[in-house]
Amino acid sequence: MPTIALVGAGPGLGLSIAKVFGGNGFDVALIARNKDSLDDLVAELAESGITAAGFAAGTGDHAALTAALTDAAARFGAIDVLEFSPHAGLVLVEPKDVTIDNLRPQVDQYLYGAVAATQAVLPAMLAAGAGTLLFTTGGGAISPYPQLATLNIAQSGLRNWALNLHNSLAGTGVYAANTAINLMIAATAPDGIPHLSPDEIAKTYWTLYTERKRAEQVIA
Repeated sequence: MPTIALVGAGPGLGLSIAKVFGGNGFDVALIARNKDSLDDLVAELAESGITAAGFAAGTGDHAALTAALTDAAARFGAIDVLEFSPHAGLVLVEPKDVTIDNLRPQVDQYLYGAVAATQAVLPAMLAAGAGTLLFTTGGGAISPYPQLATLNIAQSGLRNWALNLHNSLAGTGVYAANTAINLMIAATAPDGIPHLSPDEIAKTYWTLYTERKRAEQVIA
């Protein structure tokens, strides 16, 4: 069976993506910091008949992240799809207040984490001549929000690299794409707040994977 590795897996969008891919014949490797949460997700997926396993690592610990993906590949035989969507939390920082110290954690988790995760799986994908790399950012990666300056910097760097990676991988059989989600991920929201449920958004990842045409999709 093919395998998807979900980096930053959680009970919202990550679980929904796992169910969509798992329901289409994928095994699922779940990677996040909290082992207990991973165990809960594995159990919930098992109830749907989906084979999954959890591997504890945060995206800011690049050595642990690399080890988790290596273990996942050993457990399932290979990683066919990498989906990278860390959850570093919303830290409010205005552009004028950005410092090296408050920027570094966001860059470590989003940009450097994505690079570490990709380097853990890309060589095997290139050797096989097939693979998919999906990177998730917020809408601020395209049109920044003033109060999320450090997050915007890290995510825009990730988006730029993902699009560049997509172009450079042309003809290799490996596909890369960025999804920018510029709305609230929730089944309901206050009046006037754009939103979509995790299940609705997850379907667009399956479409992106199966079509393999767009370097970027914006959900707004």
